Amino acid sequence: MMKEFKEFAMKGNLVDMAVAFVMGAAFTKVTTAFISGMVMPLVGQLTGGVDFSKKKWVLTEGVPEVTDASGAVVTPAVAEVAVSWGAFITV
Repeated sequence: MMKEFKEFAMKGNLVDMAVAFVMGAAFTKVTTAFISGMVMPLVGQLTGGVDFSKKKWVLTEGVPEVTDASGAVVTPAVAEVAVSWGAFITV
């Protein structure tokens, strides 16, 4: 069984996929820095300086107030769309 798995792993597709995974993981920091340092400030500028990561919707007033974290969801969603668009344009 190990011999069969080794043959399967060495066929090429699995090795190619593993190399791509490692390269993608290494590129994550570069992509994150680009999005947070270049794209999100541009989006903030286009939307009048809005910092989406600090946006919240107060569900219940009080101490402590009950809020949702819509801003914490919007920021990574915009970043994902920007990365996907960049990948689409590149490929």
